[in-house]
Amino acid sequence: MRRRAEWRGIEVGLTAVGLGEAVDFTAFDILFMGGGQDKEQKLICEDFQRVKGGALAEAVEDGVPFLAICGGYQLLGRFYETGRGERLPGIGVLAVETCAGRKRMIGNVVARSLLPGQETRVLVGFENHSGRTYLGAGVRPLAEVLVGHGNNGEDGTEGAVYRSVVGTYLHGSVLPKNPWLADWLIGRAVARRYGEGVTLPPLDDRVEVEAHAAAVAHAVEVARRHRTPVRRKRLSAVVGGRLRARRGSS
Repeated sequence: MRRRAEWRGIEVGLTAVGLGEAVDFTAFDILFMGGGQDKEQKLICEDFQRVKGGALAEAVEDGVPFLAICGGYQLLGRFYETGRGERLPGIGVLAVETCAGRKRMIGNVVARSLLPGQETRVLVGFENHSGRTYLGAGVRPLAEVLVGHGNNGEDGTEGAVYRSVVGTYLHGSVLPKNPWLADWLIGRAVARRYGEGVTLPPLDDRVEVEAHAAAVAHAVEVARRHRTPVRRKRLSAVVGGRLRARRGSS
């Protein structure tokens, strides 16, 4: 994301925020948070409840773009219930609830993006989580799962979107594999700072497009070999032509 901003002449500064630090998050243009194991989740949960929760909620309502992955995604919700039954309260900016399952959901994911204001895009990444996340009213799924498990392995959804917040289980790494998602976040940040009429100049993404297509093809092939859940009809409708074209050119 930093590189794609800088390639457009946008100067980027990075600020790491630690435990116990009180911060005005509305002063930032984009927020990012990753995940961790249950021990780290509990530490972050306590910090959110004591120090940062209100400021983060204010930033979300102010329209600050926010990418939260895996454990970060869970703690933006109402709660995360561990495998031992301990309920860790989230800050509730996303109307989602998460409970740990007995089996981890691991593997590649291919999904059809449902981001507002976007043409049909294919999202690809890697998931590794035991949490089962269920969406409530007021949030939209980030994507419709074509390959893999997504939020819970049941309803075919992946991630959640509210205002300019994107929560997702995709690692692997989600922004390099999906540069259009990085551009969406940058675009929201630019619009918040300078107004909706400002647009990002396009970049030469020929290499990125090839890399994305290769990642999708690899994910589909591995899924077929390892019996990862595949929604075959939807997969064929969304990416079938691209996969055939790639095989034909190889």
